[in-house]
Amino acid sequence: MKARLFTGWTITRALYLFIGIVFIIQSVISNEWLGILIGTYFAAMGLFAFGCAAGNCFVPNAKQKPTSELDEIKSE
Repeated sequence: MKARLFTGWTITRALYLFIGIVFIIQSVISNEWLGILIGTYFAAMGLFAFGCAAGNCFVPNAKQKPTSELDEIKSE
């Protein structure tokens, strides 16, 4: 758990943590209690590196292999 907290920091992860903390502070000042939950979720994503903050949302396009000779001819 310590390794997950202290290693692998990226700009995206730091932004999630920062925006989550700002959201929590603003929600407390405005007495918007639902906002605290949302801010906590974003701060936790940044702190514990899960969800999109860990870079798991990006899926590269896979190049498809032709399924038959006809498809191979069409692609050339």
